[in-house]
Amino acid sequence: MSNTAANGKMKFSKAFWVANTVELFERAAYYGVFIVITLYLSRILGFDDIQSAAIAGVFSACLYLLPTFAGALADKIGFRNSMLLAFTLLTCGYLGLAIYPTWLQSAGLVEYSDTTKFTGLLDSNLRYGIIPIMALIVCGGAFIKSVISGTVAKETTPETRAKGFSIFYAMVNIGAFSGKTIVKPLREALGNEGLITLNYFSATMTFLALLAIWFFYKSTQHSGEGKTFGQIWNALVKVCCNGRLITLIIIITGFWMVQHQLYATMPKYVLRLAGEGASPSWYANVNPLVVVIAVNFVTAIMRKYSALTSMTVGMFIMPISALCMASGNMLDSSQTILSMHPVAFMMVVGIVFQGLAETFISPRFLEYFSLQAPKGEEGLYLGFSHLHSFLSSIFGFGISGFLLSKYCPEPALFASHEEWLAASANAHYIWYYFGAIALVSAFALIIYGRVVKYLDSKKQK
Repeated sequence: MSNTAANGKMKFSKAFWVANTVELFERAAYYGVFIVITLYLSRILGFDDIQSAAIAGVFSACLYLLPTFAGALADKIGFRNSMLLAFTLLTCGYLGLAIYPTWLQSAGLVEYSDTTKFTGLLDSNLRYGIIPIMALIVCGGAFIKSVISGTVAKETTPETRAKGFSIFYAMVNIGAFSGKTIVKPLREALGNEGLITLNYFSATMTFLALLAIWFFYKSTQHSGEGKTFGQIWNALVKVCCNGRLITLIIIITGFWMVQHQLYATMPKYVLRLAGEGASPSWYANVNPLVVVIAVNFVTAIMRKYSALTSMTVGMFIMPISALCMASGNMLDSSQTILSMHPVAFMMVVGIVFQGLAETFISPRFLEYFSLQAPKGEEGLYLGFSHLHSFLSSIFGFGISGFLLSKYCPEPALFASHEEWLAASANAHYIWYYFGAIALVSAFALIIYGRVVKYLDSKKQK
């Protein structure tokens, strides 16, 4: 168990550091693929905006729905066994994303080009063969979501938990930064083929994580292991009926709906408005860069404040982020800002605010949930905490597909560039929708905090 050393510095166990290291590998693998998942589905497999958004949304949603159940199972079979299973599934899944379209190409069923167009698969059901492959990643990722954060909870004390989760969240974002960085060079060197090749990078990352768990992960924290399925079910029902936690999850969903637009809307938005020379994966990298730089500092200055107070500050930053993203399309597109297209520049500014908001919200949200977890149920509760991303994936990606089709459609669908310019003149309206969602969520969190404080005060009387 971690503790505070005599000199006042916080010390953490070997299991804590191994778990955080493999989280870095897993996040590098995931974000390398996820930042371009809608491009992969559209440009490689021929799905349109709404179809690709729906598939990516369901993929992301399931990845965040299943951790509740995977976390309950992980408490029973042990975190080490759970991680070995998870990284095996992830490695197979990422390899599948690379091999399946390559097989289609070698069989002459699809032909790719270096532009946004290709031939083949547009009317073929073979493209749906990618779904069971993506399911492997969902199942593997479901264990990771609950087990790594659960390990942080197990290997820290209430006194060191805020610091532990800030370290965890920094590692998450170092991994995210690394994964997104590789995308642009691959696209520039290989065109659309790079969307396939990057999956080999992801498979390598998860295989290295598998080896690290096999050789180095040892923990003395085994509470919860060996539970009966009846006990697991009772604990699952109990957490799912916790009205206070469910309400908080629904409110925080508003933040994540906006944050998920880095993957649902932003890549297509900037490529269509700023041109194919834009670098959406590198713009998205601004988010983890800001988080890595700021998260420990923000956690330190907010240490004296409650988790709910910290989250509320972050929630009010999100509407500012959305307005910045919208403003780029209202600037003169013939002028550049620091050699960047105005849409791209203001997108980066918006992402800076988004990353800052995340440092106030996410680590303290995980801390809040971990403190509600009974001993031996850390995996269950930390898995349940990810339910917000299930909801935000379903609604965020779903809304994104329709908004892109309405305000910023695919240029290839129009007979001339002028027709497309007219159809996309109000593309920035997309961000007004998400700004409104963020603002409503921010006020809802204030109301939630006051209600919780009132209910707690009544219990003390």
